[in-house]
Amino acid sequence: MKTNLFTLVVLFITSLTLNAQDVTGVWKTIDDESGEAKSHVEIYKKDGKVYGKVIKILNPDRQDATCIDCPGEDAGKPVEGLVIIKGLEKDDDEYTDGKILDPESGKLYKCYITLEEDDKLKVRGYIGFSLIGRTQYWHRVK
Repeated sequence: MKTNLFTLVVLFITSLTLNAQDVTGVWKTIDDESGEAKSHVEIYKKDGKVYGKVIKILNPDRQDATCIDCPGEDAGKPVEGLVIIKGLEKDDDEYTDGKILDPESGKLYKCYITLEEDDKLKVRGYIGFSLIGRTQYWHRVK
């Protein structure tokens, strides 16, 4: 009886921990140079991979911005509604092997994301290998 109760408690705590450590949801992006909030990005799962779409631009002067220098089918599209994180796969505590698009420069980078805390997401874009790149920290929108 004690073993069954203990097992139930452990399973309950484990399920809470797993749900709290999910990267899906809406995140506020922070410009790593100015420290200002730029947008809200919704991170979601589709076909076993993780994607992120800009759902709101916070600067009223930029709300009609388009992705002028973006490659391929993203060229000329409005930034609001644009999928900027593409095809990340779960690898232990990280999501890797995908791409992130910088809509301001139109450049596409390799990417990985990981939760630093329940409400703080580390987003790293890089060229080649992860030592050469840029990191931003996004905060969960509640």
